[in-house]
Amino acid sequence: MKIWTEEHIFDHPWETVVTAASRKYPNPLNPNVIGVDVVDRKVEKGVLKSHRLMTTEWFLPKWAVSLVGIDRACFASEHSAVDTNNKTLTLKSRNLTFNNILSIDEKLVYCPHPTDPSKTLLRQENEISVSNVPLTGYMESLIQNTMSAQAGKGRLALEHVIDVIKTDTRKGIDTAVNDLSKSVDHILTSNRPTSSL
Repeated sequence: MKIWTEEHIFDHPWETVVTAASRKYPNPLNPNVIGVDVVDRKVEKGVLKSHRLMTTEWFLPKWAVSLVGIDRACFASEHSAVDTNNKTLTLKSRNLTFNNILSIDEKLVYCPHPTDPSKTLLRQENEISVSNVPLTGYMESLIQNTMSAQAGKGRLALEHVIDVIKTDTRKGIDTAVNDLSKSVDHILTSNRPTSSL
């Protein structure tokens, strides 16, 4: 079994990061996630809980594919909890496909940075276990390295969504200001007294 942990700081407030996390897929910077379906969503004691089914593609070397037969779309189950009172977003996922050979349990927790509330701290942990195939230790290391690289892509994908949200917000504000300006101009020009000559 391999356990991999990492922390990352986003230079954005928690609310922005959580909004982006809910809109992360599909994403051109993280194309291995090819589908997301919501299985269940409910609010319990003020916490939004969701269960989603994720469809992913794995990009493993050909020898690894022939060894474990991973040459198709794979499925994972993800449970999330958004607690706005305590400002935490917790994501827990587990692979469903080929789980008799490979078990991956992932946990991500997003919370405000303890010393700078304008930033968000991400704590990520993966537990990887391979069984019933040769070279289990090597396979666990290979998957751990792949997941580490994918984690970086996942963070970039989240930053991409944050940029899109900010751009859309700016466009929306610019459009609203422009529309308001036109409305004010129209009101002012239509209420001008006409000269009686």
